[in-house]
Amino acid sequence: MKLRALPALAGVAILALGLAACSGSAEATGASGADGSSSASGFAVDENTLVFGVVPDSVDTETNYQPLMDYIADLTGKSVEYHESTDYAALIEAAVAGKVDVASFSGFTYVTATNNGAKLTPISSIVTEEGQEPGYYSQAIVPADSDITSIDGFKGKKVCFVDPSSTSGYLFPSYNLLEAGIDPKTDITPVFAGKHDVSVTKVGEGVECEAGFAEDSEVEKSDKVKVIDETMVPGAPLVYSSTLPDDVSKKLIDGLSEITIDDIIAAGIDSADTDSFRSVFYATKPVDDAYYDLIRDICKETEAEQCKA
Repeated sequence: MKLRALPALAGVAILALGLAACSGSAEATGASGADGSSSASGFAVDENTLVFGVVPDSVDTETNYQPLMDYIADLTGKSVEYHESTDYAALIEAAVAGKVDVASFSGFTYVTATNNGAKLTPISSIVTEEGQEPGYYSQAIVPADSDITSIDGFKGKKVCFVDPSSTSGYLFPSYNLLEAGIDPKTDITPVFAGKHDVSVTKVGEGVECEAGFAEDSEVEKSDKVKVIDETMVPGAPLVYSSTLPDDVSKKLIDGLSEITIDDIIAAGIDSADTDSFRSVFYATKPVDDAYYDLIRDICKETEAEQCKA
């Protein structure tokens, strides 16, 4: 298996990927003022509630985030309402409309949302092991018994992606396919699985998808697939709405910038002291907007519609 470091972007042919465009509209559904905007108080719902938005990455998404939401509730003294969008585009629309107060985005989703007017500020990125830096792998996978040994072998195949707004499940894979001389629009048959774990499952079955992509945390759970390539991508950000009152914003920044699982448990969040949460959370490390410039560069090189305002 080749460990792929992201190559220099200069000189790469600019090809449109044809990503499904985000509407960019601020008229998402949900509680709002008469003009369709978010609450005048600066909150998505009201001053007693924080709406926590997530990308629907896997079937375990809500379970994985519950201890963090419990901690945010303790940190701010507010009720935290879980909001899982039906897909990435719906979460982007909710963010643009001011319907989320705190969120866990993919890097690509964050860039797309802010390009379309969402008022968001990144705080940190979750790491899962001690000493780890923010970032994770987008992995190219094939069925365990496949004779495909490189991305070059994806040409002409049915290829599973996650979602058109997924960083590790579409943007980076599409860039890597282009680098290998494979047009994601015409040289493969794309299949959008919707979630990382579903992409892994479909590839493992080898029926709907003969190859595909997903993030490493889901790939490692399956013995039905093997990894033939991988790319490090910027860590997914925890963000807050820039419209929140200063006192709430400060609590979120202070409490989420650099926090360990032991700190969360010490705060009385017993739900954090489980094997399931430890498998997805060890600590947070600070990140800022400039950290996602790499994604903006890839957006520029690929002319991805989803990146555009």
